[in-house]
Amino acid sequence: MSLQTEGPNHAGDTEYQYVSGQFRGSFASLFSRFDALNVQALTSNCWQLDLRYGPHERQTLDLCPAVGVARGTAFYFHAGYWHSRDKAQFRFLAPPLADAGFNVAMVNYPLSPDVRIPQITEAVRAAVPVLIATLADRHKSLPLFLCGHSAGAHLAIELAANTSSAWQSQVSAVICISGLFDLVPLVNTSLNQKLVLDHLDAHDCSPLYRVRSNELPEGYFLVGGDETPAFQDQSRAMAQRWASAGNRSRFIAVAGQDHFSVLDALQGPGGLLLALLSERSTGC
Repeated sequence: MSLQTEGPNHAGDTEYQYVSGQFRGSFASLFSRFDALNVQALTSNCWQLDLRYGPHERQTLDLCPAVGVARGTAFYFHAGYWHSRDKAQFRFLAPPLADAGFNVAMVNYPLSPDVRIPQITEAVRAAVPVLIATLADRHKSLPLFLCGHSAGAHLAIELAANTSSAWQSQVSAVICISGLFDLVPLVNTSLNQKLVLDHLDAHDCSPLYRVRSNELPEGYFLVGGDETPAFQDQSRAMAQRWASAGNRSRFIAVAGQDHFSVLDALQGPGGLLLALLSERSTGC
């Protein structure tokens, strides 16, 4: 059964809940400001850009190394509904984390409809061992943090739940921002022109239905308080499912924030993202 959303005026309107209702007129100015911050980010830290982790042209990552003594390594998977956007649009998130002692990998991945979602998920699995092998010896055993936004949160949770990975025991936390964990509702939206999912595919690609282990890392499930009810329900349901399987889980609604302005609350030296990484790096 698909996750169902109820709400005033647009209950059951999946196009509104997942597409039109998530749009804000402020996005253009917000992304213009993010672009300026991205330029500044490249000048303020020593980056290694476009490191390859696989054969596809988009299997690349940008590494912003930790400043001083490293405390952990964070992977960040960008938003874009699996069919758009780029790691370069979110580099501004990395320098405050690196300055606080975290290696940060901003990860690109293949996009639909060039590849399907299962192939995207499989492609990003290679990013973690490749980066670990690239890091200096003293960094190879550091705690790992899997972070993602929207479609990137889906990819992060898929990696965190894969208990067969050799590096899985190093994952200290998965931080999901405005994530998508039940893909069945997307079948009946305009997004499916690019995703090409039927109901069985969508169910199989939904981590909400596949959480079985009680040995998974702590999960943080964040969502903007001004996002549509469906997006808020996605994070709430995943947090509950994570906890029901016996794992530590926390749901956080960030008041007054939409799908992209929520990144403002997360970024910077006083942001929530650094606070969560620091909490787990000192508590693990």
